[in-house]
Amino acid sequence: MTIFFLPGAGASASFWKPVSDRLTLDDTDRRFFAWPGLGSEPPDPEVRCIDDLVGMVTEGLKAEPGVVDLVAQSMGGYVAMQAALRVPHKIRRLVLTATSAGVPMGELGASNWREDYRASFPQAAEWIADPTEDLSTRLPGVAAPCLLLLGDADPISPIAVGERLLGLLPDARLHILPGGDHDLALTHAPEVAGLIAAHLR
Repeated sequence: MTIFFLPGAGASASFWKPVSDRLTLDDTDRRFFAWPGLGSEPPDPEVRCIDDLVGMVTEGLKAEPGVVDLVAQSMGGYVAMQAALRVPHKIRRLVLTATSAGVPMGELGASNWREDYRASFPQAAEWIADPTEDLSTRLPGVAAPCLLLLGDADPISPIAVGERLLGLLPDARLHILPGGDHDLALTHAPEVAGLIAAHLR
């Protein structure tokens, strides 16, 4: 079995390592993605928009001989959903943490993260602020079992977002982590790893 780990807009392949190191899953190959041009990652002239990131993951899925589990954070959850819609036969299970996964955030009370992100990563590609497609009408077509992990102290991906996703995805379970903020995969790594392991088994 292969697991693809997708970071958020921080873009580093190392984001998921603390959770992966605690995952007690045997016989799994693990691939950690980074997003060129975002966070502190060097740019790639071939990557000019979020859809190009979706293409990276989709091509990776197509190259795998079997099905794949996707574990994604924040913006990576949107990429994961787009990939799951494009090649559904390649996805076994999904784990989405602190993410919109394609539902409109503004109407669900989410704070705007773009100004803080730009202050933290002034060299990041401008396209990170481009609007993304509203996937609300397409999410009911995602058949893969999905674990939604959100924190009750996350202003960027509030609980209302998870509840919306829970109502749209046909096979989903929502788990709220007390005290969890947008970086709950780092601050709550042992608990997150346990929840992911149970879901992927």
